Formats: sequence, structure tokens, C-alpha cells
Amino acid sequence: QVQLGESGGGLVQPGGSLRLSCAATTNIFNIYVMGWYRQAPGKQRELVADISSRYSTNYIDSVKGRFTISRDNTKNTVTLQMNSLKPEDTAVYYCNAHAAIGPRYDYWGQGTQVTVSS
Repeated sequence: QVQLGESGGGLVQPGGSLRLSCAATTNIFNIYVMGWYRQAPGKQRELVADISSRYSTNYIDSVKGRFTISRDNTKNTVTLQMNSLKPEDTAVYYCNAHAAIGPRYDYWGQGTQVTVSS
């Protein structure tokens, strides 16, 4: 069982930056692939970025060069640094964890709102 708690969302102007953090309560953090998903109103939830236990990263094309995902296996945390934010980045962002091996089971945080608007 993994519990995830996000923080760091808010309102920012276009071109601004935000940093999202997620803390996981588990004794085996390093077996999980950690990711950030987002869901905008009327749209499906989509993967934004994920990072394996060995720090291999994956990003959707629309955030490449602007967002950076990182993890600290000693603190059980994963962060998403978001720069050059655009209005289309507005969504609820969810932290996700799933084990790297075995049947997939997703753990989700409660979500944090990111709004990019002038």
C-alpha cells in the first residue's frame, strides 16, 4: 500500500514556473515508477512525465524542454519542475506510483490544481 500526497500547485501567469512535490509513504519506494499525470476539464487524464527507480525519464512532447521530473529515493519524493508554463498546462495534476514489475496497480494522490492565466 502506498499513500501519495502532492503539494505545490497554484495560479501562475504564462511564462511562469511552479514546482510540484509528491511524498510517498512506503518502505520500498525504489521499486516504484513515479509519474505525474494531469487532467484538464472535459479531457482524459494523460501522462505528463514519469521516472523509473533508475532515474530513466519519459515526457510527453508538449512539455519536453519545459518540465523536469526528478526523484529522491532517500526521501521518498518525486518533483515536477514546470517552467515556461502555458495556459494549456492548466489542469489538475496527480502523482502516480506503480510497481516496475508484476501486474500493474496504480496508486494516486489527491491531485493539485495548476492554473496558468494572466
